[in-house]
Amino acid sequence: MRRWRREVEQPGAEPRGGDSAERRPEERRGAMAQRLFPLPRQQSLYPPSVRNPFVHKGRLSARDKARTVLLGLILLPFRAICIALILLLAWLFAAIVTFCHPGRGSVPLMGWKRRVTQCALQCLGRVMFFLMGFQVEVKGKVAGPLEAPILVAAPHSSFFDGIVCIIAGLPSFVSRLENLSAPVFGTILRSLQPVLVSRLDPDSRRNTINEITKRATSGGQWPQVLIFPEGTCTNRSCLITFKQGAFIPGVPVQPVLLRYPNKLDTVTWTWQGYSFKELCVMTFCQLLTRVEVEFLPVHVPTEEEKKDPTLFANRVRSTMAMALNVPVTDHTFEDCRLMISAGQLTLPMEAGLVEFTKISKKLNLKWDPIRDQLDTFAAIANTSKGGRIGMEEFAEYLKLPVSDVLKELFLLFDRNGDGTIDFREYVIGLSVLCNPANTEETIQMAFKLFDVDDDGSITEEEFACILRSSLGVPDLDVSQLFKEIDTDNSGKIAYNEFKDFAFKHPEYAKLFTTYLELQRCQLQTLDEEDYQTPEDTYSQSKTSVSEKTPITRNKVGPESNEEDISSTSDKKDD
Repeated sequence: MRRWRREVEQPGAEPRGGDSAERRPEERRGAMAQRLFPLPRQQSLYPPSVRNPFVHKGRLSARDKARTVLLGLILLPFRAICIALILLLAWLFAAIVTFCHPGRGSVPLMGWKRRVTQCALQCLGRVMFFLMGFQVEVKGKVAGPLEAPILVAAPHSSFFDGIVCIIAGLPSFVSRLENLSAPVFGTILRSLQPVLVSRLDPDSRRNTINEITKRATSGGQWPQVLIFPEGTCTNRSCLITFKQGAFIPGVPVQPVLLRYPNKLDTVTWTWQGYSFKELCVMTFCQLLTRVEVEFLPVHVPTEEEKKDPTLFANRVRSTMAMALNVPVTDHTFEDCRLMISAGQLTLPMEAGLVEFTKISKKLNLKWDPIRDQLDTFAAIANTSKGGRIGMEEFAEYLKLPVSDVLKELFLLFDRNGDGTIDFREYVIGLSVLCNPANTEETIQMAFKLFDVDDDGSITEEEFACILRSSLGVPDLDVSQLFKEIDTDNSGKIAYNEFKDFAFKHPEYAKLFTTYLELQRCQLQTLDEEDYQTPEDTYSQSKTSVSEKTPITRNKVGPESNEEDISSTSDKKDD
């Protein structure tokens, strides 16, 4: 009791005396809400500095549109013809080089074949980008295959990033196996000896890592490997999580930076923005498109980094982010998948962004549970604007009225205190607050509380009586919620039905423990006031409390199970 009293007391609180003893229950409940809300928040779960790196909402002004149309009348057909001719020439050289060469690049090109590939195709590539209007500025020096077997380029924001391959001397890269069957492009691609990935192969990821490692440790027999470790395109506002493929071999890597310092951005290709065709047309209609390629010093991994590819990747990413002067976030390709799913559920696409790498690692969550939670979130938030859950939607989903207890639970979910719950906060809330509280012990305690006559089942009258008293709503209609729990329509809720519903809706478990916490604090506050009043006031206060809160003392009241309640109240730092 004394330990709990010390936890309730707050610095700067009013002295306990006659005034505090006369405070009304509503004021006490408000004080409890203020006490519980400012829970510690781990900085590692704070929202990212860049909310959505996968959107590019570029808009052309009237002047830009007019200029693009006028230049396009001349430049577009000219450049299209030139690109077609260069691709045919490149195909011819590639066909000669790959003639009678083993398929799928199991053996590296040697001798004159490699020299022809590097000289002819690199020359044609430079001419093609020049005719397309690209003005390239190269900073730094490209390291050799022995010094840096792997090149990592970022930020990856466009299909035009392939210009790095031309500047770096045609290193090999990772490509889908299906691309080899494309006319013209497939032959050119085969001459570059890519690391092939098959979507039909269940061991594709492991085989790809093994192939990259084999080439990186070949001592120069294979060309360098160029990898875009972000794995998807962004808007260059940050560097997202680097995949570990380039860092698992544990060999030196050379970071390569890409910048497009143009007033009009016609190259950024993201999940939300211009399409591939639109960007090609707009870029070909520009007189010049500037691009900067910077080769940073080679990063030689330490022994610690060789053993930990994640550490290796993060340190290289930090070096590149510092040179680019941009932040880093923990978004991944899985966030893009969630964005697409959110759009299919009629939510704003950015609603699906949760920083999947960070959330899955810290909360031990996999893709499928998070995807299922998105469906539930969409069902709640579809009635609101902006893809967020407000207090009204939260209450409607739980089929309960807005009360102090429900507000308390909502505040626990609302991590930034803006009055709404986004999908990221919803996932964190379920994992940190609700799921730990949704234990068998908590469910049994709740069932005993509702089962007033202790007959092993809960009637609708018992269910309504407890909820009305706990939420302070005398005319609360619980028939809809009762029917949802009573799956066999027997008019009574058995323990198995109660448990199944609780496991499917963990929000109710936290709502229950929050209610017990508030009641416990309220009773403790009353006890403290009782110690400082005359004997007759003390007796009257006890009688008043027992009359006002008869239900909370029923079998599982806050006073009778202090240790059990504290163990299920989930007050741990999140």
